[in-house]
Amino acid sequence: MSDRLESDLLADSPHPRETARLIGQDAAEQALLAAYQSGRIHHAWILGGPEGIGKATLAYRMAKFVLTNPDPSRVGGALDLSVPPEGHAARQVMSQSHVDLTVLRRLPNEKTKGFYSNIRVDDVRNVVRFFGSTAGAGGWRIAIIDSAEDLAREGANALLKVLEEPPPRALFLMVSHQPARLLPTIRSRCRLLALGALSDADVVAASAQARPDLSSDAIAASAALAQGSVRRALTLADGEGVALHRSLTELLAKLPRIDVAAAHALADRCANKAGDENFALLLDFIDEWLHQRLLSERSEPAHRLARWAEVWEKARSAARDVEAYNLDRKPFVLSTLSMLAQASDA
Repeated sequence: MSDRLESDLLADSPHPRETARLIGQDAAEQALLAAYQSGRIHHAWILGGPEGIGKATLAYRMAKFVLTNPDPSRVGGALDLSVPPEGHAARQVMSQSHVDLTVLRRLPNEKTKGFYSNIRVDDVRNVVRFFGSTAGAGGWRIAIIDSAEDLAREGANALLKVLEEPPPRALFLMVSHQPARLLPTIRSRCRLLALGALSDADVVAASAQARPDLSSDAIAASAALAQGSVRRALTLADGEGVALHRSLTELLAKLPRIDVAAAHALADRCANKAGDENFALLLDFIDEWLHQRLLSERSEPAHRLARWAEVWEKARSAARDVEAYNLDRKPFVLSTLSMLAQASDA
């Protein structure tokens, strides 16, 4: 397991390049395999879908497979993209030392001790130069971009040059959580391969693979709230996510009455620096609750739906202000609960 600071790594879990097995995305894997076996694989792919469902794992599996088997005509009998982990190319990919694979992602920022906010244009230009160099023995050069949303406009435009005129045996694997947000010029030069959210059973299996130290009860409880995302399930299982969801659900079940003591206790769990993760999760939970409320009342008169839509927009706007101006979170939590109570009583 990597101990380096990496923007595409979930703490305490294996990096996607190290993940042993891709769970729940057989159809997407078979699509890439068939395209490669045909000998006419498109040079650029967008692996699209929600965060935490295996897109990056699929990208690294494809890279290891192609670099291990550079001749498509010799893999006609392959049933999936698995390769022996002890193989030379696979070991080099996992150790980040393969000369024919480059990875674009947000890099560490020494000044802030965090990461740059996007993939810098200079890093993109390095990738363009990479595709202009001579490939190794297999002849393939592969770039993984994780994620494509992190490309600033200038960087995306710099990437267009090589996407428009790729050299022979070039392969781009672009991980995207929201493909519709990418520049149309990028999308038009790539083939979209859509991956779906995982079933609860697949989330449980993938979470157990990534974190065998977690209890089966913790994984099962977090998977039920994870919306098909392994990343979300592991985040919930590692922190207070499941308990936080339970507390919020109990509060919302009593609307329009508010249990003041319970509301303050919930707000306190999100109020300081240690509550960063809790606050982000609470925003997601409230957003999901409002979404479900709108769906459940879609047959109600328009004015009743409008009040929930108004609360939703006000809560989102206030949350953005809290994040942008580093405001106290406790008043936000309490005022949002108050708005929900008023809307319930209308």
